[in-house]
Amino acid sequence: MTDSHGIVVAVDGSPSSDAAVDWAARDAALRHVPLTIVHVQPADEVGPWLDFPVALPQEYLAERDRRSQEIVDDALGVVVDTVSESREFPVHTKVLTGAKMPALIEVSTEADMIVLGRRGVGGLRGLLLGSTSSTLVHHAHCPVAVIHANRPDGGLSATAPVVVGVDGSPASESATAIAFDEASRRGVDLTAVHTWMNIADFPFDVPTDELATQADEELAQRLAGWCERYPDVTVHRVVGQDNPAHRLIEESQTGQLLVVGSHGRGGFAGLLLGSVGSAVVHAARIPVIVARRP
Repeated sequence: MTDSHGIVVAVDGSPSSDAAVDWAARDAALRHVPLTIVHVQPADEVGPWLDFPVALPQEYLAERDRRSQEIVDDALGVVVDTVSESREFPVHTKVLTGAKMPALIEVSTEADMIVLGRRGVGGLRGLLLGSTSSTLVHHAHCPVAVIHANRPDGGLSATAPVVVGVDGSPASESATAIAFDEASRRGVDLTAVHTWMNIADFPFDVPTDELATQADEELAQRLAGWCERYPDVTVHRVVGQDNPAHRLIEESQTGQLLVVGSHGRGGFAGLLLGSVGSAVVHAARIPVIVARRP
């Protein structure tokens, strides 16, 4: 293996995990990068509430290892079914032992992107985002893709656009870069969404048409360099007076992928996932990439 794991997909045998493998395999094929399937199994010992670790029975460890291999093999089967006709990328597997979150966060330091299901094994019904996906979108060292197991309308249209939120922040610029690349590789249009605050928040009267013109000009400037770099991508600018999360979720209903920054303009430097990003990850029914920066 190279230093980079390419696209990493975390698997646990759940339906959300299978959906994540399917999406990750397609994305790795589009990018021509390796796909690394990672499963984290429990440690060999229990603690730390004891003064000393206690080894688990060999029968348990053998069953744990068997189940881990079964989960990885099933994930490989999904990859074969997904890209059986054009498997032009290497596929690796890793079974790690220990605490799940530290292990996956460590793997993310050498990944182009980490992909996982919206809710894994043991997820509570009604809980929109599982503990693993929630932790990674806050702490991973690379972009994180969260995949919904139950896709609307039986699937996603291959011609549907990629949707991206643009607000001028550094995180938004990273999201724009990912969105253009994904749209170009898929051969689809890009919908760039930019909203402004409610005019009631202004301490003085501002004509709505002036705000709309200014917002559209700002969005066009933000996209100009990317449009030159990706002349094959047709861009549709969506500008309006609206809550950004609401408008992004609305636009995502006709898209195949939604890309947002980890935190936007006005977000605190230490806020790892802003309110807009958190809202769309929870509410969107299509794959969402949170453009986390290293």
